[in-house]
Amino acid sequence: MAASAFLPSLLRAAPREACCIFTGQGTVSLRSEQKRKLLVSKESSALLMLKPRASHWCMTRNGFLPPYSRRKDEIPEPNPKQEKLRNRRSVISDAVLQDGVALTEDQEGRRIRKEFSKDALAKVLAIFGEGTISPFGGASWEEVMQQTARRIGWIDSSFEMVVLSDEEAKSPEFKEKFELLLQQSNIMMIINVQKEQSQKWLKSLSGRVPTQIAFDCMPDLDTFLGGSNLSSIGVLDELTAVLPGSNLTEKRRVLKLVRESWERQSPDNLWFAVLVLIDSFVTPVKLLKNLRATGLASLQCMVKNCGQQIFDCLKDPNCRKALDCLNKCAPTDQVCSYRCIVSYESPQLEQFTLCILQKHNCLGLDADILMEPDVQPMPSFRGQPLTYEIAEDLFIGWLNEFKWSWRVVAGQNAAYDQFPNQYQIFYRGKAKGSLWYDPVFQVRTLGGETVWRRRHYRVVRGATPGTFYFSVLDNGVVSKEFWRIVFVADDLSWGLFYYSGAAAAAGQSYTGAVLVTPDGAWPDVSQAERLNAALEACGIKLWELYRVENSPSSEHESAPLGLPEYARGRLSSV
Repeated sequence: MAASAFLPSLLRAAPREACCIFTGQGTVSLRSEQKRKLLVSKESSALLMLKPRASHWCMTRNGFLPPYSRRKDEIPEPNPKQEKLRNRRSVISDAVLQDGVALTEDQEGRRIRKEFSKDALAKVLAIFGEGTISPFGGASWEEVMQQTARRIGWIDSSFEMVVLSDEEAKSPEFKEKFELLLQQSNIMMIINVQKEQSQKWLKSLSGRVPTQIAFDCMPDLDTFLGGSNLSSIGVLDELTAVLPGSNLTEKRRVLKLVRESWERQSPDNLWFAVLVLIDSFVTPVKLLKNLRATGLASLQCMVKNCGQQIFDCLKDPNCRKALDCLNKCAPTDQVCSYRCIVSYESPQLEQFTLCILQKHNCLGLDADILMEPDVQPMPSFRGQPLTYEIAEDLFIGWLNEFKWSWRVVAGQNAAYDQFPNQYQIFYRGKAKGSLWYDPVFQVRTLGGETVWRRRHYRVVRGATPGTFYFSVLDNGVVSKEFWRIVFVADDLSWGLFYYSGAAAAAGQSYTGAVLVTPDGAWPDVSQAERLNAALEACGIKLWELYRVENSPSSEHESAPLGLPEYARGRLSSV
């Protein structure tokens, strides 16, 4: 992951005057029930819609799940090298699967929180409409909010969320416990409650929790932020809102940020919205440090140390366009931010960010690699204990036969997995034990062009076989990442890699995972159970994945997939 995706939010963290200097401007659709069967796992509440003997999974309207079938333009021309993929039979070590499976839904369900612990600092009460479905791959809002509760707990163990349906929350048998939850909660979120009776009941609770916000509900549900009712603002409040440092103005800014995150309708933006509310009205969230202004000292640092780089950037058309573009992106919209950068990247932009962020840390930010969830690498491969050499061979993958190691099918990171045709190229370096990683991907620039980009990561072995540390300088900002090989099939037909990283100078930490295959097609439907187990080991749900738009490799003659000459004789032995 490239750290430069975080540049725009960092620029916005500086005073407005600094920005002036930089810019020069002030559920699943079924066609035939007979063609599909509904599989319900006895050990899981999750449902999978599958076509018997189909080679691909069904696709929801949001594209988070694998496709039922590929379009004609996605079907590659016959390739003798790829023919063997269809003829191999996947045999996966029982030990790998056994060690890789996390808690099942039932086991996790027993641990679903119904009350706050005494050590909880941020207490979020989430109420959803019973039986309602989210826009995330057909997952229920109950499942989505329970997953959100897990994710904010990984950010900080003192952040807790209790998730209830509207029917459960207002039931007579739960009345006493719910009253206690109301008294304890800092934040109440109401999601997709459509029943009129439930909405009237929720309206009667207005003001009981200092911060209350509703999404996809009737508009007459009040919004409270930090004890202020933003749905009922008086004339005097409006007059004082124009004064510097107005509390109302700041709360409106936060509300706008939260609403924008919600409207982007992605799992990442959902839990980010929760963190913004916690950061603004309960306790500071280190992960969001870059959203808070750092004062005049930042501007002074930039002008004192990086005056020439600022001047050079303003003279360069692409650098100016990049900064103008970034200034229009919402602070939380990493998709918009990184697209601006890859559309207009230039040496001047790289030197600009390298000086301000990386060399002088003018914004005074820092970030650590997140270690929760604690994802473990696969312990063995083809019945043998995993070694560093074998793990490196798994990364190198199909480079013996193709110009790439793997093609990315889907990933969890919204900022990066929107790019089409992602290739992974792993290869050994000149020095013993050295490894390099070069991702190659397409970008549809804001100017309407389609261009290729390539990055260059250094890879170092971690403390355990199957773990690696990656580092890259991307448009002037260094990212450091901790990768784990979670699973690779014995026949190399698919794999799952998990990473957590940080761009320290940008004050940002992040996590993600990539599902890879040799040709960019989804794993065979027979691998569904194994894939779900591997994802669960990462704390990821299938509906959290974003589909990568892949086209046949025969159309990519201009892709920069070349290898250094010294790497050609040191490929994979698996």
